[in-house]
Amino acid sequence: MSKYDLVIFDLDGTILYTLEDLKNSLNYALSRHGFAQRTLEEVRRFVGNGVRMLVQRGAPAGTDPAELDRLYETFHEHYHLHDLDTTRPYEGVPELMDRLKAAGLRLAVVSNKVDFAVKDLCARFYPGVFEAALGERPGVAKKPAPDLVNAVLADTGISREKTVYVGDSEVDLQTARNAGMDEVIVSWGFRTVEELRERGATRIVDTPEALYEELVR
Repeated sequence: MSKYDLVIFDLDGTILYTLEDLKNSLNYALSRHGFAQRTLEEVRRFVGNGVRMLVQRGAPAGTDPAELDRLYETFHEHYHLHDLDTTRPYEGVPELMDRLKAAGLRLAVVSNKVDFAVKDLCARFYPGVFEAALGERPGVAKKPAPDLVNAVLADTGISREKTVYVGDSEVDLQTARNAGMDEVIVSWGFRTVEELRERGATRIVDTPEALYEELVR
């Protein structure tokens, strides 16, 4: 029997590989506004704190705030049309979701990706899997603030003591700790194991099978 009733997943880098589409939309926006494009490795380091921060990190240092707003709008328009171009589930993760549900666990997603994309991607790749799928929205603090996690707890009625947060970055690690719940960090996402350990992660898993073992005991 699992020690948890609810598993809250991060999206990008945890259950979906989204890096190429994020890079392509960022580079489209940068090129449209006359800026140099970024490599996949650079974008890997930029993600984790929402797309507005991704755009800010991708733009040249000292870019005017008004220009950053225009960059963000261009990114947003492009990504809305191209967020499914190369995005895909990580191998073994859809099967993991089926096994977790069969074990009686309830599942949700909390992400710093814009809310429309979170809902679209979850509906496309994980239809009917998640009770809640929440993303960045006006007036709600993004991760690592616990606000979105707390909203899921309120909706489900499950205590934080019976909930675990699963992610792939230092942002997810801090989110879980700010929310006062257990965390598990996966190594197949957008950070290296060395980076994760430097940020204090100790409960790191390398495969969906290992994650299942951590969540269902």
